[in-house]
Amino acid sequence: MSESPVSEQPCPVPEAQQPLSLYRELVESWFFRWPCQGEASLGRFLLASWLVVLPISLLVASGSVPLRHDLPRLAVAAAVATLVVPLLLLVRQWLGWTTVLQRLLAERVEYEESGWYDGQVWEKPLAWREQDWLVASHQVRPILGRLQRAIALAAVLLLGGASLCQAL
Repeated sequence: MSESPVSEQPCPVPEAQQPLSLYRELVESWFFRWPCQGEASLGRFLLASWLVVLPISLLVASGSVPLRHDLPRLAVAAAVATLVVPLLLLVRQWLGWTTVLQRLLAERVEYEESGWYDGQVWEKPLAWREQDWLVASHQVRPILGRLQRAIALAAVLLLGGASLCQAL
């Protein structure tokens, strides 16, 4: 059992399953930290992931006989197909941050002491709920907003690129 600095009431939830610990874990994670540092940082990481996968997509697209003889269509098709990777990375980040937001905003914490079969529920004291609400409102929601805008942009680029491929 661990003590919280917020309240003198002991918390039966293991440290690794407490909502604030999950938040800190995501903030310290290399992958989930991308949207925490702002939209420019998120854009750099997504662009880097797109550029890493682009040569592989070009190689795969060059295996198509019709595209092999039409280089502009080959380049556009590979670039559009490569957008799937950043989109999947964004969705994974969005799922992780959404889970943390839900646990921060919940009045009760579901946890396991030793395994999946002994699930318990602990109701957060008011001081814990207030602190968790502040973190959710001022830290996690802006991150989710950045991720939603980035997902929307990636989806628009993917659909626009697919339309361009059809037009060529």
